[in-house]
Amino acid sequence: MDTEVCRRFGIEFPLFAFSHCRDVVAAVTNAGGFGVLGAVAHTPDRLDEELRWIDDHVGGRPYGVDVLVPGRIDKSAEGGGGLDAMLAAIPDEHWTFLAELFARYGVPLPDFERARRAEARGGARVTAAGATELIEVSLAHPIGLIASALGTPPPLMAEMARERGVPVAALVGTPEHARRQVDAGVDLIVAQGGEAGGHTGDISTMVLAPEVVDTVAPLPVLAAGGIATGRQMAAALALGASGVWCGSVWLTTEEAETSPAVKAKMLAATSRDTVRSRSRTGKPARQLRSAWTDEWDGPASPGPLGMPLQMIVAEGAMRQITKVAESGNLGARELANYFVGQCVGLMNTVRPARQVVYDMVDDFATAVERLNAITKTG
Repeated sequence: MDTEVCRRFGIEFPLFAFSHCRDVVAAVTNAGGFGVLGAVAHTPDRLDEELRWIDDHVGGRPYGVDVLVPGRIDKSAEGGGGLDAMLAAIPDEHWTFLAELFARYGVPLPDFERARRAEARGGARVTAAGATELIEVSLAHPIGLIASALGTPPPLMAEMARERGVPVAALVGTPEHARRQVDAGVDLIVAQGGEAGGHTGDISTMVLAPEVVDTVAPLPVLAAGGIATGRQMAAALALGASGVWCGSVWLTTEEAETSPAVKAKMLAATSRDTVRSRSRTGKPARQLRSAWTDEWDGPASPGPLGMPLQMIVAEGAMRQITKVAESGNLGARELANYFVGQCVGLMNTVRPARQVVYDMVDDFATAVERLNAITKTG
């Protein structure tokens, strides 16, 4: 295929695959697309290990890294007080609510003190200092792209990337966000509609993509949000995008990091079984609706905290829930969830990631042939 991003990044198909799983990233890159590793879950040392593994498995083919750099976080995490300050900023009522939630669903409690400190270290990675460490590790590898999620790339990120000749991408949910990213000097815009999994706004992809294309022209745009088929990829190109950015569709692949219990829920889900909730990160993020999201939105909830404090409360708890769900605990299975977009209703089989790429390309070709047939004259 011949689009601007295909030419710029040296790829066969304008298909960018966001995943927290290195195996998915490598499989998509090796199949002719462009894998992008989500870095936020990793410490700098672990990220370095993951990227070295990818380097060894893609044979010089291009891949990228996505770093979570939120534009705004809870003030307690900005003050430089470290882990203790972040933990102290979490009200006791949130830990009490969490303990009562575990008891109500019959889920054994984890070691709370250990979990709290571990997740505080994870929360620190979405501060400016934490993100900078991950950026430095990423740029020490031969990556072909670095992406900023949730905010305008910090000047240091753009400066470091340019020094190494690495293009910078940014995810946006409104035309206004896109304008700010252009002003910040990004090289590629990802217009992510509200159908997407994870952090997202509320404008649909069909509306957002052409708005952003017109706003940032001639900068190339990738359409994102609920895209899981080649037909949708064809639609995105018809809207003016130069390619697509997909995340959710990889969650039911053979290689995915998704736990078996959650993967089973995804395979059975419909497009109506997701919800935008602040219950896992503190910012609106689309995920599978479960007892977890219902309880945090319920009358007994103290309400989600801001990012990264809610991450500290939620992610250690969800790790325990997922672990116990795998043992067959019914309460844990009710609570278990993961970030996923509305395209979950299209994700009803388990396939290798490379097969997802090939199926999307075949479906794209069929869609284009169908369009060509109905536009013939004479």
